[in-house]
Amino acid sequence: MVVKGQRLRANNAFSSTSFDTKAIKDRRLTEVEQIFREVPGMNVRDYNLSGVANQIVIRGFGNGGHGGDLGMVIDGIPLNEANSHADGYVDTNVLVPLEIGAMTIYRGPVSALYGNFNRGGLIAFETRKGGRYWEGDVSGGGFGTGDAQVALGTPLGSKVQLNAAAQAFRTDGFRPQSDAHRITAAARLALALSDRLDLSVSARGQHARGESPGYLTLAQYRADPYGIDPRVQNDGSSKDFATLRADLAYTLLPDVRLLAFAYTTQQDFTRFFTRGAVAPTAIWRQREERYDRSVYGVGTSLNGATNLFDRRLDFVIGLEGFSEDTQYQFYDDLNFRRRTAPAQFDRTLKLNSVSAFTEANLVIDPLLQLSLGLRYDRFTGDCTVDGPEQPGGNCGRFRTVDNLSPKAGIRSQITPWLQLRTSYAQGFALPEAQAKFQTGAQGLDPNTINQVEVGGKLTPTEGLELDAVVYRVDSSDEFASTAPGVFVNFGKTRRRGVEASALWRPSAAVELRAVYAHATSRVRQNLDPLLIGKHVTGVPRDTLTIYASVRPLPRLRLQATYRHVGSYAADAASTLFSPAYDIVDVGVSYDLDRWLRVPSRAYLNVDNLFDTVYASTFNSLSSVGTGAPRFVRVGVQLGF
Repeated sequence: MVVKGQRLRANNAFSSTSFDTKAIKDRRLTEVEQIFREVPGMNVRDYNLSGVANQIVIRGFGNGGHGGDLGMVIDGIPLNEANSHADGYVDTNVLVPLEIGAMTIYRGPVSALYGNFNRGGLIAFETRKGGRYWEGDVSGGGFGTGDAQVALGTPLGSKVQLNAAAQAFRTDGFRPQSDAHRITAAARLALALSDRLDLSVSARGQHARGESPGYLTLAQYRADPYGIDPRVQNDGSSKDFATLRADLAYTLLPDVRLLAFAYTTQQDFTRFFTRGAVAPTAIWRQREERYDRSVYGVGTSLNGATNLFDRRLDFVIGLEGFSEDTQYQFYDDLNFRRRTAPAQFDRTLKLNSVSAFTEANLVIDPLLQLSLGLRYDRFTGDCTVDGPEQPGGNCGRFRTVDNLSPKAGIRSQITPWLQLRTSYAQGFALPEAQAKFQTGAQGLDPNTINQVEVGGKLTPTEGLELDAVVYRVDSSDEFASTAPGVFVNFGKTRRRGVEASALWRPSAAVELRAVYAHATSRVRQNLDPLLIGKHVTGVPRDTLTIYASVRPLPRLRLQATYRHVGSYAADAASTLFSPAYDIVDVGVSYDLDRWLRVPSRAYLNVDNLFDTVYASTFNSLSSVGTGAPRFVRVGVQLGF
């Protein structure tokens, strides 16, 4: 056990979906997000804009990756950015798919181990640790796309272990002005200092550059979905990311370990983008955003298992603290990246947090298995102006905010083939980005999220697993602006839904998987009475994924995925809706180990087999992002 709460994840009463290394390798991912479609209720609204994180839908929340809706952690360390392009902004491309040992997606604010940014859910990535392996995945395909990944695990003597991974990716893109490349590397060195004490040091870095074609208007999309608006300038982005961490693990008892970590992240991110309005005569302007982040964090946790009145208790209790500084600059009216006016914003935003948490699973009886959690967070912060700003705006201290979030669930093993569960979880969110530093926002309380769910898992025969859950999520004390720089807690939203999954493995040669979700998200209270009853933007009403893998011959494997994404509201007034779409991807692979003498296979993937034209993101009449056309990729996977 090297990650806090690792022991608790397999046996809690909350809805979650997990994938291991084999599942990730079998799907031959170039980006981690590609597997999210196999999670009930998740949808990636792909911008297809270089360097810009996509929006991710989960549990009826439509702003994951660009707001406080979806948290992400790597080995327990937050990946979300507190004050970047959007509050909770997160980019999954700093992960190499082959380095992932496991990933768990929690649906709803159910984890007490993490606080901010996960009101809709949390993705916990665990990198590979230990073992002896050498693996590679090299592929190339249409639009000048190439991808090379490598992952390594090896002991260095009896007390040292090295795990490392790297990826190089590049593409010309399927639209004009959309070439991009990135290089990512990660390494972890673990040392057994004694029989009880372990030390590990890990590092991660990324260099990424790319150009961006911008959005299309709806009229342009209909005329030429793979074109570019002539008003778009030389948009693009650049990113340099580095993180360094150290971990200590001390075994107090055979089933109890004390973990501690310290880490820092340094990141420079610059984005140029052209925006305007739908009218043909509208003036489009290029803007520049720069974010220079410095993050420092420390934490410790006690993880273990014991007997409580002859009943097994798995637990974690911990303390953590983080400090994040973001130097932010924003320029408007650029002329092909040349500044023509002073910065509108030139300031440093600082957010500090201290948290205490505990989580436990207690098995009283197979019919009564409890999952309990409690989390306390305290936030402070400050904003300072670094240079001349026109027009600028309020920039002051962030009032201290304290928040307590309880979680509780019950799991019941009714029969060997039927398990029921129910849970309640509370989450929260802070005011968005710079709003938290406004003078008129100092009296705000956190936005409160209350989730209730009831579900069950059915395993009628070996190899068949069915899971279904119904949920309701109520959001209250939302943030509303009554005047420039003045905010109040006023607003409520209700999200309801059904999520279901089915997995059938009748033999080692056949796997069928299906996930379905139906979601409704509506405004219940708003300063604008015309919005009451309207849909939350960006949340598809229905999503469905069917995945099939068959081995007709021992060395031959056929795969196919069908994906349906239903319509969603594109504006707050629910007057504009995105068109639904259906996509089919296929793949074939053939094992080569008979000839190469090592585990290996060649593969062919065809994404969007029928070359469907669709909008992968649809924000307004002037903001449409085109999904990728048919894309063919061939590659080889090797393992030693």
